[in-house]
Amino acid sequence: MEHYAGLIGLAIVVFVSTNIDDVFVLLALFADPGFKVRQIVIGQYLGIAALYAASVVASLISLVIPSAYIGLLGVVPIVIGLKKAWEQRMDADASEEEESQEYEKAAVGYGNILAVAAITLANGGDNIGIYTPLFATRSDYDIALIGVVFAIMTPMWVGAAHWLIRHRTFGAPIRRYGHRVVPWVLIALGILILYEAGTVELLRR
Repeated sequence: MEHYAGLIGLAIVVFVSTNIDDVFVLLALFADPGFKVRQIVIGQYLGIAALYAASVVASLISLVIPSAYIGLLGVVPIVIGLKKAWEQRMDADASEEEESQEYEKAAVGYGNILAVAAITLANGGDNIGIYTPLFATRSDYDIALIGVVFAIMTPMWVGAAHWLIRHRTFGAPIRRYGHRVVPWVLIALGILILYEAGTVELLRR
């Protein structure tokens, strides 16, 4: 029971840390009167489901490669976290504004649901890089449970963004400072993957 409780907690942390950027995208979509809440929810579900499926397929290489070597992929979230920290240090505000504009342009000419799904996928390169090593060191039941947590978290995530876009007090501070925590969460996640896969012990030999 403790294992599954810890896994659920880990899945929540992973989902939140890899989808912080999506909050800014969702805020932009909710601010656009051309998108309905239902369309955004369905599109987000499709995008997250595609990212999850792609990560599961990629993690199947663990069937022929020892988990300690698969755990080396834990370096990916560490690198991503360091990269994000560096980008934030250089010019975080300018970067966020440019990304938001790109996502809004990508939605033009597509059906609203497909546009949201496509935007989520376009923003999900980091997700696949982080989910893959995590799944590769887990059992089928663990991966399924993580998928359930992701499915539950998705409408909650969309709902949180919808609430924030309407909140005058919390909206601006969260958009400005919330993303700064993400790099350090990703780095910690990468270290956890290296440890749980036995990669740390492998490197000590």
